[in-house]
Amino acid sequence: MDKSFTATILTREGAVYKGDITSLVAPGEVGYLGILANHAPLVTSLVPGNIILKKDPANTVIFKNTGKGFLEVVKNNVLILLDSVETSHSS
Repeated sequence: MDKSFTATILTREGAVYKGDITSLVAPGEVGYLGILANHAPLVTSLVPGNIILKKDPANTVIFKNTGKGFLEVVKNNVLILLDSVETSHSS
C-alpha cells in the first residue's frame, strides 16, 4: 500500500478539497511537479493547469486551476492556495 499524506485546496470562497492522497501533480512555473509522501519541504508558485490528486490506484480527482496560486509542502501536509478553480472530476 502506498503511503498517504494530507492535501488541502483553498480558494477565496473556502475549502475546495481536504483529504488523504497518495500522490499529487501540479502545474509549477517551470513545468509540472510531483509530490509523494515524505516530500522535502517546498514552497512554489502555481500557474493555470490541471491539479491531479490520486487517492489510490483506482481513484483520481482532477481540478482545473484557472488562475495563479501557491503550493506548500510541510511534514506530509500539502496546502494549495488558488485564485480560482473549476469543478473537479473523478476517475
